[in-house]
Amino acid sequence: MNFNITILGCGAATPTLRRNPTSQVVSVHDKLFLVDCAEGTQLQLRRHKVKFQKINHVFISHLHGDHYLGLVGLISSMHLLGRTKDLHIHGPTGLERLIQLNLELSDTFLNFKWIFHPTNPKEKELLFEDNTLEVYSIPLKHRIDCTGFIFIEKPRKPKVSKEMIEEYNLSIIQIRDLKNLVDVKLENGEILSAEKATIASRTPRMYAFCSDTAYLPGLVEHIENANLLYHESTFTEEHAARAKATFHSTASQAATIASLANVKQLILGHYSSRYTSLSDFLEQAQPIFSNVILAQDGMVVEIP
Repeated sequence: MNFNITILGCGAATPTLRRNPTSQVVSVHDKLFLVDCAEGTQLQLRRHKVKFQKINHVFISHLHGDHYLGLVGLISSMHLLGRTKDLHIHGPTGLERLIQLNLELSDTFLNFKWIFHPTNPKEKELLFEDNTLEVYSIPLKHRIDCTGFIFIEKPRKPKVSKEMIEEYNLSIIQIRDLKNLVDVKLENGEILSAEKATIASRTPRMYAFCSDTAYLPGLVEHIENANLLYHESTFTEEHAARAKATFHSTASQAATIASLANVKQLILGHYSSRYTSLSDFLEQAQPIFSNVILAQDGMVVEIP
């Protein structure tokens, strides 16, 4: 089953000709989730052939414009293109008022229902759950309330070995019990253990999105062992004082978090528009955490 992230925008604050501000699509088992929605997001969705009417949940990290200003436009386009399905929006408390005011002042009556879910910037919280996935918010350290988001697959039940099914002529009920790790009694009285008969499923995959935030060692407990971490790296080390003053991180700080959390891969992003070349970000991060890549608009990262 698929688990990938499409980077729609990896820049900070203002759009440039090289980079759009923050927005991503997380695709898990063919379900699409939008994470942040800067201006230009719907154009990026079209450009990269993402069917945005399949997006049923939007997660907004905080109320700085480079993370949410595209949302009302996206909602409007969904309406104009005939959407009727509910849209769930998860974000800071004030976001509901912002959306409602825009709709009221433009005298817009949507064809679909939008349901707002306020996030908690103080502690980890479950936002979404179905039979295969959980999505959590986690607190970040920024100038205003801000949350990161974690996408975690639910563990899958083990498979019963085909050889065991054929050898012991297992019934549907016996197969079900074995999948639930219950030993079964065979016709000859022998006990077939679930441990012997089953093949363990793969380890659930995890993606963590952390933007915007100052250096925050407390993140480690929430993102430990993640398969993939996207961590903001607005500045390089020569602008470390600016990063601290604006509650952002440097590339080396992002790499330090990745190393402490023992994640498998790190994506750097949310670059300040002052940088035309990104080579220094990689050079400063790799000595601390080797498996690091630079986000680029349109990049698709698969979690195998």
